[in-house]
Amino acid sequence: MEIKLNEIEIRDVVKGYIENPDDNSVFTMDGKLNIRPAYQREFVYDDAKRNAVIQSINKGFPLNVMYWVKDPATKDHYEVLDGQQRTISICQYVCGFYSVDNMYFSNLAPDEQEKILSYKLMIYKCEGTPSEVTDWFYVINIAGMPLFKQEIRNAVYKGTWLTDAKRYFSRKNCPAYSLASRYLNGVAIRQDYLETAISWACSSRSDDSIREYMAQHQHDSDAHELWLYFKKVIDWVEATFMVDQTKDYYPSMKGVEWGLLYNQYKDKNLVPSKLCARIKELIKDDEVDKKSGIYEYILDGQEKHLSLRAFSDSVKEAAYAKQNGICPMCKDEGGVNANKQWKYEEMEGDHKQPWHSGGKTVPENCQMLCKHHNKVKNGF
Repeated sequence: MEIKLNEIEIRDVVKGYIENPDDNSVFTMDGKLNIRPAYQREFVYDDAKRNAVIQSINKGFPLNVMYWVKDPATKDHYEVLDGQQRTISICQYVCGFYSVDNMYFSNLAPDEQEKILSYKLMIYKCEGTPSEVTDWFYVINIAGMPLFKQEIRNAVYKGTWLTDAKRYFSRKNCPAYSLASRYLNGVAIRQDYLETAISWACSSRSDDSIREYMAQHQHDSDAHELWLYFKKVIDWVEATFMVDQTKDYYPSMKGVEWGLLYNQYKDKNLVPSKLCARIKELIKDDEVDKKSGIYEYILDGQEKHLSLRAFSDSVKEAAYAKQNGICPMCKDEGGVNANKQWKYEEMEGDHKQPWHSGGKTVPENCQMLCKHHNKVKNGF
């Protein structure tokens, strides 16, 4: 990797700045500088950070160095390797996209404008192989706003497929946001939606599985297959768990691994009206602590998804004292442990009447069992 330091005035950097909403690309320097190549994240600076860039320039404070990488297919074209957020902040301000301290660039006096335009940015121009560029991209992004895993994967598997996938999943108000934001955690521009869609499609959240999927599709002409799959998942969710689109939506539906459930149960003969009625009962059940686990529970019947309420320490201590440390199941079995006085830490709180039979988490329904019998009773 060959790296050379250059001083470039802002007036030269902002020439011909253009944002293309069709493909989300951003170019400046009359098309010679690609500010947002495929591996770059979206613009994530908030107003305070964006304004701080301009305020630093106005005060003559130095900005951190930026890195450009030479496009090997051309003589004088570059891509921003690091510094996208600062570069866009500068260009948008000079081009009148926003104001700082209630002053647009056009409101400034000529000498104030000249101070900004003549400000010299410290730019390292880099030239190297694609693998060297990717490695350097990792290194320089360790500091600042850390890259998320999906942003790093994007740097490795850039290409036609990724460009199209980001159109569906990685922009503000993208199609995935419009269709399913109330079901998804995270933020589209930080690649959360894209990561979720891929993980659903490959039935795994593991980094290796997501990378394998991206490697297989890297050179596909588009990401239409992933988008169609994603729409099928959301259609299945709304057709299966929401008889009434308004009444049957609950905040606990946000963040459920819907794609994984779809992959496993899409061909099952489910009855939406019965599912919705049962969901409503469970939502109202105070014994269910993890409401988001309801949807998986009604499909496989495993109570572990619900994080059912547990007895407090004071209730368990009272039951332990009342039993004098004796496990009732050991006593019923007889044998050497029939009258054994277990230590408190050797026992666990248990519902005499199980939750699925109507048992509640109240002191009268608490008993202490030795760990062995508690596991046996609860099917572990």
